Amino acid sequence: MGIAETLEYIHNVKWQGVKPGLERTRELLKALGDPQDSLKFIHIAGTNGKGSTAACIASVLREAGYKTGLYTSPFIRCFNERMQVNGECISDEELICLTEEIRPVADAMSDPPTEFELITALAMKYFLYEDCDIVVLEVGMGGELDSTNVIDTPEVAVITSIGFDHVKELGPTISDIAGAKAGIIKKGGDVVIFGGEREVLEVFERVSAERGAVLHRADFSRIKEQVFSLEGVKLRIEPYSVISLPLTGSFQPNNAALAITALEVLRKKGYSISPQDIVAGLESVSWPGRFEVLGREPVFILDGAHNPQGAEAAAESLRRHFGDRKVVFVVGVMADKDVEAMISHIAPMAGAFIAVRPRNPRAMGELSLAESLSRFGAPITACDSVRGGVALAVSTAGKDGIVCALGSLYFSDDVRAAYNAMTPFSRSR
Repeated sequence: MGIAETLEYIHNVKWQGVKPGLERTRELLKALGDPQDSLKFIHIAGTNGKGSTAACIASVLREAGYKTGLYTSPFIRCFNERMQVNGECISDEELICLTEEIRPVADAMSDPPTEFELITALAMKYFLYEDCDIVVLEVGMGGELDSTNVIDTPEVAVITSIGFDHVKELGPTISDIAGAKAGIIKKGGDVVIFGGEREVLEVFERVSAERGAVLHRADFSRIKEQVFSLEGVKLRIEPYSVISLPLTGSFQPNNAALAITALEVLRKKGYSISPQDIVAGLESVSWPGRFEVLGREPVFILDGAHNPQGAEAAAESLRRHFGDRKVVFVVGVMADKDVEAMISHIAPMAGAFIAVRPRNPRAMGELSLAESLSRFGAPITACDSVRGGVALAVSTAGKDGIVCALGSLYFSDDVRAAYNAMTPFSRSR
């Protein structure tokens, strides 16, 4: 197979859908020699901030000299991003070889794996082949029944902020969602949590006690001297020196503090991670698609907010940087999202909405989205392509305006490509 045939196989319709349970992943991995049993993990679940926190932890571990795997989803620019070792994506050649190895096993299963289960098995084989010292493993959805949860007790489990998302699969209440995320807490392990409302904390405290796990909560009062700019944030997290974190967004200091708490747990367990490693690792972290500034004339921001909590965080970041100025929003969402709850957070600052359809079979059509947006009072245009939507947004905002594209990580690459394809003249008209 070439890379096109390999990706076609991985994305084949026969693997589509969400099927809860770990049986298929376990069957597939057992036939492959259970590679996960020979690896060490940091397991990360949560509603928002998983990717940024994972990237921060992986960057520091690389700086400390550990050969570090990173497994994330979804990808932003290319599929290979989902599996990285020391910041380098899996090569096309390695992906082809691994898929050829796994293909006969997956094809022979009477209950076929889902696409995510297939990719998770690919990643486990890849990280073992690369002889990783440790793997930062991001949950796909939920936790307890997510295919990444086939691993034994990780070095540390991390649970980021909790909010309402995937309620159909995880449950209608915040306690139900927290319970699904708490599924990654293993017997006798360490778990680091972001925190949250009382009922969320009660779930984590109860599950940790039941499983004899040690619960650690990130202390955000350690964050000092925050100075935000469109290049990132300068901050100090006691007892460390000033950190120039190259991630924008008002939520990133908390993600960094959560990552540091997890790294401190690792250090107590014998990992060699110096204060200098933590500062240098955080200063070199890269994580696209989260309040990412693509350009300045107009200011063009790409944000992966895809649920109400993420949209609220994006709104807070926009207000922090731009005050009461109006923003042209390019919005594209999946059909299962609570659009009204999301948009309610950004609507007060909307100068205009441009509705587009992300390139994903689960996406909401631009006309349906425009109808939902019509309830918020700002002018709305439905565009039949992301490229057209980006061009219209730039033109509408003008050279001195602000554009923010949000609603789904799945259209991030198309937004970036559309923006980069514009000439400097067309951006600044």
